[in-house]
Amino acid sequence: MAEKKNIPTHIAFIMDGNGRWAQNKNLPKAKGHEEGARSVQTVVNAALKTGVKYITLYAFSTENWKRSKTEISALMKLLSKTLDKFIKEDDPKVKIIFSGRREPLPQDILAKMDKAAQIKKDNPALVLNLAINYGARQEITDAVNKLIDSGKKEITQQEISDALYNNLPEPDLIVRTSGEQRLSNFLLWQAAYSEFYFTPVLWPDFKEEHFIQAVEEYGRRQRRFGGR
Repeated sequence: MAEKKNIPTHIAFIMDGNGRWAQNKNLPKAKGHEEGARSVQTVVNAALKTGVKYITLYAFSTENWKRSKTEISALMKLLSKTLDKFIKEDDPKVKIIFSGRREPLPQDILAKMDKAAQIKKDNPALVLNLAINYGARQEITDAVNKLIDSGKKEITQQEISDALYNNLPEPDLIVRTSGEQRLSNFLLWQAAYSEFYFTPVLWPDFKEEHFIQAVEEYGRRQRRFGGR
């Protein structure tokens, strides 16, 4: 394990590969999403063990609405089930917040998101940020429009940062599974100086050992922030 001082404060995950995992096993795509949901708990547990303070998960993008109605329905049912689990679990360690546009998410999903956030709001050890109906370009657009509506005529970078969906520390490390190497409209503003870690492991197969490998790789890197 990397030295404690080299543990990233905030890790963001692009959870890719659910469909390919299911296809490789001749299973319906919905089964891949179900298995992928199990990896969420794995990552949360690993973050608590290693001392990571913030986790952002790219759960559902604004582009995901382009998928088939069958797949979207399955994803919404899985999200509902996952939120029910968060609400029922008496875990005093994990605070849950959400990033993304609320419309056009179903009202029952929004109600469960609000309830989960309220129940977990005072939990201190780890902030779990679920990016649902999230797109980075949309987030930046919403932030700028918010500042314009407030009467701003000149806008600073700091003001844009403060107007984003959640005022979290920028991610130190962005992990993408399944071998793809792109951001896919995820945290474009916040990722300016993030480190990137790409792994061929499909998201449903992502285990604690893979989390630790990513953290250790981060610990070996020297971040310069453009200074030299």
